[in-house]
Amino acid sequence: MEDKIEKTIDLNATVERVWRALTDHNEFGEWFRVALEKPFAVGEKTEGNITYPGYEHMRLEATVKTMDKEKLFAYTWCPTDDEPEDGMETLVEFKLEPIDSGTRLTITESGFASLPDDERRVDALRRNAEGWEAQKQNIATHVES
Repeated sequence: MEDKIEKTIDLNATVERVWRALTDHNEFGEWFRVALEKPFAVGEKTEGNITYPGYEHMRLEATVKTMDKEKLFAYTWCPTDDEPEDGMETLVEFKLEPIDSGTRLTITESGFASLPDDERRVDALRRNAEGWEAQKQNIATHVES
């Protein structure tokens, strides 16, 4: 059973620019398509309504775990359409690395093996893998324009 999704993209933008797009809740909301209600802060939950067409019925609830400036931003969230409940969370990490052309961004979502049932686990892995593929293009468009 796979436990994680990992996506990498090279962005034609500075590490500082990509960091701001990830950690400023308003900018994050623009490219991720979520209306977050408050800024990200380590140890705190930030939530808001998804604004992506077809997913407006969903809310994102993320608890920030790490904000290592311009290196790592991480939060936990419920990776399914279900209401968040105990045992229904994965860890999302955004790792930034400077490269000659700008920034290499690696997005990792891990912890799927701990989800309580096989059907939801397989569905969450499939949907989120597709979702992260789209989101890496969304952040590229956002920071490179």
